[in-house]
Amino acid sequence: MSTTRPYPPGDRGPEPSGASGVSEGGVPGTGESEGGVPAGQAAVIGAPASPSVSAPAGGPAGGGGRQVRRLSFADQSGVVPLARDFTRQALHAWGWLPSATADQRAAAEDVLLVVSELVTNACLHAEGPDELWITCEKKVIRLEVSDRGTGQPAPRTPHRAGRPGGHGMFIVQRLCLDWGVVRTPGVAGKRVWAELGAPA
Repeated sequence: MSTTRPYPPGDRGPEPSGASGVSEGGVPGTGESEGGVPAGQAAVIGAPASPSVSAPAGGPAGGGGRQVRRLSFADQSGVVPLARDFTRQALHAWGWLPSATADQRAAAEDVLLVVSELVTNACLHAEGPDELWITCEKKVIRLEVSDRGTGQPAPRTPHRAGRPGGHGMFIVQRLCLDWGVVRTPGVAGKRVWAELGAPA
C-alpha cells in the first residue's frame, strides 16, 4: 500500500485509520459498508441510523465521536450534484450547517467545493467515482473519493489562473490541511483523500 502526498504532512501526527486504505466500518472493493448496505445507497457509520438525526452536540468546533458516511455512485447519474447534496446533509447533521458566522459558512463552502473538485476529477480522469466517504472527527472533515483510475492526481504546474481547466487539484491543495492518494496492492484504482479543518 502506498500513500503519496504533494508535500510533507508536517506536525499533524499519525495518519487517521482511513489513510490505510480501509475506512473504519467499510469493506473496500465490495460495494458494501460493514453493515451490508448495497451499492447505490448511502450508509451512515458510527452515527445515528437516520441521516436526519443530529450527531452529538458541539458542531464544527465541538467534540463528538468519529462520524462516517458513505455514498456509492453505482449506476448513478449527475454524480457531482449528488455528492454535494450528500455532503450538505452530512454537514447539517454534524453541526457545520447552518452557519452562525461568516468563517463557519466559508468552511462549509470549502468542504462542498473540495467534494465537487474530487468527484469531477474522478469523472474527467478516472472513468468516474466509485464511492465517497466523509468522516468528521473533532475539528476535521476527511473526504475520500475512490475510483478505478491509474493516474496520479496533481496540481498543474505552473498553475495558470487565466486559463480554463486544470484548477481542481490546485484548489484542493490550497483549501485543505492535507491531501494525498492511497493505493492498495492487488486492488484496481485508488482513493484520493483530503482533509479540511473547522474554523476556530
